[in-house]
Amino acid sequence: MTAILLMNSILFSIAILLVIAEKFLVTYGECEIVINKDKMLKVQGGDTLLNYFAQAKIFIPSACGGKATCGYCKVEVLSGGGHILPTEEIFISRKEKLKGLRLACQVKVKNNIEVLISPDLLEAQELEVTVIKIEDVTSDIKYIFLRLDEPASIKFKPGQYVQFKIPETDEFRAYSIASSPLQNNVIELVVRLVPSGLCSSYIHEALDVNDKITLTGPFGDFYLREDSGRDIICIGGGCGMAPIRSILLYLKEKGMPRKVMYFFGARSKKDLFFTEELRELEREFKNFRYIPALSEPRPQDNWDGETGFVTQVVERLMPEGSDQEAYLCGPQPMIDASIKVLTQKRVKDIYIYYDKF
Repeated sequence: MTAILLMNSILFSIAILLVIAEKFLVTYGECEIVINKDKMLKVQGGDTLLNYFAQAKIFIPSACGGKATCGYCKVEVLSGGGHILPTEEIFISRKEKLKGLRLACQVKVKNNIEVLISPDLLEAQELEVTVIKIEDVTSDIKYIFLRLDEPASIKFKPGQYVQFKIPETDEFRAYSIASSPLQNNVIELVVRLVPSGLCSSYIHEALDVNDKITLTGPFGDFYLREDSGRDIICIGGGCGMAPIRSILLYLKEKGMPRKVMYFFGARSKKDLFFTEELRELEREFKNFRYIPALSEPRPQDNWDGETGFVTQVVERLMPEGSDQEAYLCGPQPMIDASIKVLTQKRVKDIYIYYDKF
């Protein structure tokens, strides 16, 4: 056993030395990174795509700071990327692998390389903001108001998210924007405290008014399809409220042109928030309906609304029909159950849009 441990220690040390040697002793010369066939970066090879993108102010989502633990930084590599690494396998599906998707943090530039990036990502920016207000909306959710300093405004689609840079680290966390895109000089976020969560703990325990924070964004292909006239079904839970609220506020400002049903799941009444705002929206627009559902109402709640899991309430109350589209945001089990119910209600899968937390 001692011999095995000694051998493993030696192999580990050799691996570390090889990494250091490659970083400081191996040079790959000047390499070209061609992006979307029309943009080229000339770099000294040896670093990762993600780092070269950051240097060029191209902001690819990456919550973990390039440690290959979040799987967000996927780009399509057309040539020059080499073989997929074991560190990527867990995040890249077979279909994505065939398409050439890779983790930008794991693709080292050793020669000329050609990649495709979503045009939306090329529009993402680094955003310097100031905290102007913090409110508690439940016992474990804070409502954060951030003023844009540089640039002074942001353009985003209702439903998209930004990444919050944790001060004094290289790590980011993704949070959906809870405000309307028509309010472009302030970003609002709702953040639930996650036990041992690095960013949520910082926000709940250390963040204060007048603090300066760096964001990147906007990101995400979960957003309101404005070119559609279909009725809308929204299903959310917890901080899944944020992107759906952004969508609803935008629709309100446009006169609520489409019929919308919003199902929101919570455990008990104390976990509901923005309730009066949503009830006011109901009173203002007859084609909007807000349906909260409590899975474990307490006796003191005196709850006379819907009970059960939110997907059970959707199954009971949602009208059946294929001319609908759905926006879902919440925990993965809720998303999976919602998709099943929506499919049974004849909503086409191409019209089901969602974010998983």
